[in-house]
Amino acid sequence: MTRDDRETPSRRGFVQGALAAGALGVAHSAGGPADVRIGLYSITYGGVWYRGDALTVEQVIGRARKFGYQGVEIDGKRPHGNPLDMPGARCRELRKMAGGQGIEIYAVAANNDFSSPIPEHREAQLVYARELMRMTADLGAKVVRVFLGWPGVTLLPEGGGRYDIAQAVWKAEHKDFSEQQTWAWCRQCLIESAGFARDFGLTLALQNHAPVISRGYPDVLRMVKEVGSPHLKVCFDARLEHGLDEGAVRKAVNEIGALQALWHFGGEYDRGPDGILLKGDEKCLGEMMGLLDIGYKGYAGFELCHPLPVVDGRTVGPEFVDKNAQLAAEYMRGILAEGKRQRLGQA
Repeated sequence: MTRDDRETPSRRGFVQGALAAGALGVAHSAGGPADVRIGLYSITYGGVWYRGDALTVEQVIGRARKFGYQGVEIDGKRPHGNPLDMPGARCRELRKMAGGQGIEIYAVAANNDFSSPIPEHREAQLVYARELMRMTADLGAKVVRVFLGWPGVTLLPEGGGRYDIAQAVWKAEHKDFSEQQTWAWCRQCLIESAGFARDFGLTLALQNHAPVISRGYPDVLRMVKEVGSPHLKVCFDARLEHGLDEGAVRKAVNEIGALQALWHFGGEYDRGPDGILLKGDEKCLGEMMGLLDIGYKGYAGFELCHPLPVVDGRTVGPEFVDKNAQLAAEYMRGILAEGKRQRLGQA
């Protein structure tokens, strides 16, 4: 199988995407030609969802280089990027090490919750966000991915993790408060956080992630408008827009426009006779077409962050993660090439 064959996603997926995305026509970019880069989000190797230990940040950077990624996004919690473990000297060391391998540290991902009804909790989250921005600046990155409300994940003594415990706690904590009140707490925290971002010369990228964001990307755009800071933009993830098809995803990216500062994608991959097969509803071509429309200059970051398959009574190990990280990079290179091809055909 040739390199070109390996980097071509499945024919069926492309045909479906082309029909949906092509129906929208081509938007005119106000910012010049796009420069979409492919990055690896370190949560993939955080040691939560697969059987085995987490990799160090240095090892994640090595995997990124090995599999052909251009950059790394560091998860802002242990074992990778908690500010408590990342003094300035450590950050500068990682920055130099990554640069020496041709890998850019392009973003840090906050796991923040600005929605708590308990003031002390919100204030603690603001301190965390500010320290994370200090760390991000020391690493030489420019983007911090943020949430409105992140319930968290529970790590199990026997290994692995669960979302449902943290989600139940979050739901109980908010049951006596309206959506409007929760929204207001998040807005106030983001206003303060955008001020920190200004001081550090950074951009916050608000992801369209539940639970506070219940209506998808329109909620994100509403919050960005209400905060009204040039330091708050958008991390749009098409996987989280369950009601949108490929064409609607492309339209959404055009609507977000210059506010798009980061893209996450995920899923599981395998190699088939017609190219790389994707398990999941990624809608990557629709998003890529939109990014090419708007002249996006930034990263598409791969993450493997969900419960993984159990084979012969055991959760898959790091070899499964390596396979998917490698195939994801190849797949996205193919998506980028196909997106460019389709836009040329529509010009």
